[in-house]
Amino acid sequence: MKKHIVVMGVAGCGKSSLGAALARAAGLPLVEGDDHHSAASRARMSQGIALTDADRQGWLDILGQQLQAHPQGVVLTCSALKRAYRDQLRAARPGLRFVFLDIERAEAQTRVAARSSTHFFSSSLVDSQFATLESPVGEPGVLQVDATLGLDQLEAQTCAWLNNKELA
Repeated sequence: MKKHIVVMGVAGCGKSSLGAALARAAGLPLVEGDDHHSAASRARMSQGIALTDADRQGWLDILGQQLQAHPQGVVLTCSALKRAYRDQLRAARPGLRFVFLDIERAEAQTRVAARSSTHFFSSSLVDSQFATLESPVGEPGVLQVDATLGLDQLEAQTCAWLNNKELA
């Protein structure tokens, strides 16, 4: 069965970890959304400057192309904070499913601060992520999970949801 999955949420929620686990479990390629940000966008974020919709447009175009380039399925990590961003990705790959890693602001802040030496994203931007987030809960093809659960639990919940024949 073809599966096209976006692991989404604010910075620090665990997109990369869950995305990698799901890709391994499903035997699918992983596309790390952060790898496709422009140098200018990376520089802005590392300086604590939040991206605008215009800054994200080219990035979302590239991610849509990545979804189309994997007709047999793919796991994509992408914040997908706004409904418009998710709808753009859905237009690129109808039937796309989203796993929303839900996390509290304080926990996200702690996680982002802990990785500051290895990731370009400034911890000062966590608040802007929450301000931008339009919850996907209630949209079609969305699973909401608690980002503070262990990776094994998150993987098991997500795989059970993805393998539910009623969703196919």
